[in-house]
Formats: sequence, C-alpha cells, structure tokens
Amino acid sequence: MQEAQAQTGIDWTTAPSPAFVVDERLLKRNWEILKSVQDRTGCDILLALKGFSMWSTFPMARDYLAGITSSSLFEARLGYEEFGKEVHAYAPAYAAHEIDEYLTYVDHIVFNSFDQLRQYKEKVQNHEKNISIGLRVNPGYSEVETPIYDPCYINSRLGISFESFEPQSLDGVEGIHFHAMCEQGADVLERILVHFEEKYGKYLHQMKWVNFGGGHHITREDYDVELLVKLITRIQDTYDVKVILEPGEACALNTGYLVATVLDTIKNGMDLAIVDSSATCHMPDTLEMPYRPHIIGSGKAGEKAYTYRLGGMTCLAGDIIGDYSFDEPLKAGDRLVFTDMAHYTMVKTHMFNGVNLPSICLFNEEEGVKTVRTFQYEDYRNRLS
Repeated sequence: MQEAQAQTGIDWTTAPSPAFVVDERLLKRNWEILKSVQDRTGCDILLALKGFSMWSTFPMARDYLAGITSSSLFEARLGYEEFGKEVHAYAPAYAAHEIDEYLTYVDHIVFNSFDQLRQYKEKVQNHEKNISIGLRVNPGYSEVETPIYDPCYINSRLGISFESFEPQSLDGVEGIHFHAMCEQGADVLERILVHFEEKYGKYLHQMKWVNFGGGHHITREDYDVELLVKLITRIQDTYDVKVILEPGEACALNTGYLVATVLDTIKNGMDLAIVDSSATCHMPDTLEMPYRPHIIGSGKAGEKAYTYRLGGMTCLAGDIIGDYSFDEPLKAGDRLVFTDMAHYTMVKTHMFNGVNLPSICLFNEEEGVKTVRTFQYEDYRNRLS
C-alpha cells in the first residue's frame, strides 16, 4: 500500500473498497493531448461513451473534446443531457420504436446498411434539427488480433462491405464512417487508409466528413502523434472533408484504478487469495480480452517471493483475475490497487450473483479521494422484476 501511495500520490486508505478511483490529473493530461490534435488539424475528437461514461467528468471533458459518440439510445441521451455538445450515433441497427427519441438527441447519425438508410432517411431529413447522415463501411482490412474486438473479422456485421456498397444510393449522405482498429497506433491507421481509400476514396469527394472510428491509442506513451496529424491533414486536404475520431479508451487510458481488499487466503495446490472484487462483475475484460491488469507492487507469477492466484467473490468457478507475486505474504485486510481501470470497466460492470458494484470515486490534489457514487441493494433489486 505504501508503494501504491508513493507511485500515485493517493492515500488509498481514504478510498472505499472496492472502488474505481479516477485521477483528474491524468484525465486532463490525456485530454490535453487530444485537444492538441484537434487544434493542429481542425479535426473533431469525440468521447466514445462505450469506453468511458463517467459523466461526473463531463464538465471537464467538454473543455477539451468536440462532443460524444453513442452506440445506443441511452448513451445518446446521456451525452445530450450531461455533455452538452455534439452527439453522434452509430448502431448496427436502429429499432423503429426508438428512432424518434434518438433524433431528439443526435447531431450526426450513422447507418449500418442501405436498407436502414432508406427506412429512416426521410424521417431524419424532415426533423426540425439539421442532422447529418452517414454510412458505416467495412474497409475489409484490419490488424486486430483478438476476433471478438475485430470490427473487420470474417462475416462481420459491422459496416457495409464493398460488395454491398450502393454508390447510386448516396443521395442525402454527408459522411462515411469506418472502424477497423483496437488499441493500435497511427502506423496501423496509415495501412488501413490505403485499403479504405482504394475502395471508397472516390466517394469522399462528395462528402462533408469522414469518421476514422475508434481504437486509436493516441494517449499511449509511444503513440506517433505526428504521424496521426499528418494523416488527418492529408485526408482533409485531399478530399475537402472534416476528419472525426472517436476514441473511448484513449480518453481514459491509464487514468484510473480499482482498489480491492483481500478477504481470505487459502491453499489448494497453490496459494489462493479471494478479494472483495470480481473478474466477471467488475473487470470482465480479464475474461473476454483476455487482459491481465497490473497491481502496483506486484510481479508476474514466480517473479517475487510469494505467488497467489487472485479470485473474485462470486460462485463462478472461472471468476479468476490472474496469478500475481508479491514481496510479502498476502493476508486478510491487505489492499490491492489495480491500474488502468477507467476505460471499459465501469461501463461493463454488472451484479451477477448479487455482488455489489464498486463505488465510483474521483481524485484531485485539492479534495483527495471523493466518492461520487455508491450502490445499494435497491440498485440490484430494481434491475429485476
């Protein structure tokens, strides 16, 4: 715990457990990087709510970002009510009973097929607001290694394939959207653009904007920001369009923590520790990605003197966070601080087994750790019927 406090400047004894703690200093650092790209190129960078929806931070975020992008009606409403700037929407399909409410919130709407465009175009064009229409296309090329996160994986439902593209049906369409990345650098974007422009470049000349989607790790330490600026500038100058990017992860990368407490240690072939958190409920990417979050002061299995397999408090046999080693034996009451726990965490949590959700906290130097939200039995009960 002393090492965690020394590294972060946060007194972890003041945080509830379990709790997500987002550091405002680190958020602002990321957003300043994103704003610098906007300022240098004139592009728009949006916060993708599917990656980070902590709306108590939106008053800060709106000083840096152009707006939000949503993948559902509730995300669109949250962005409209709490962010207060542009609201963009893309969904694999829009339900007829939701589309009217959608249109009250959005400024841009992207359709996933020409059939959906035909179904809703007149309604969008006749709306009292000026809503820009876009189409998502599939460039047919990606370098994502994990199929579950690859938007261009074989038989993907995301984006119109080149074989299904209808150039004759572009009337009223102002933008083209593609998304082919996940946690990747500008060099990958450069290679994707070769394939995208080869297929769709000639149609960009009749568009007002092009959306590069998400997956851009812009705030990662080794990311080539200069190459990104060069690519954005080239596309904008070549086709006379505005470039839009919508990272979720880059907005909150390396800005948050999950603090958890050891409840018990047992032995069954190896040392095991049970914590008051859960892989399946609180950090499902450890099972889906798969992803191994770092714990401050820990090492890989066998690297330090004492190795433990950390498990959650649900009855799911596979609720395993991973194997970690420590300088000292773990004991009940010890606190563990997981890093990079702001993006794709709070947005994916759930209450399987009736396990409560972590508290949501912010940290700044003036106020220390402040709890923004706690959850109670009623939150669990009211999700059910």
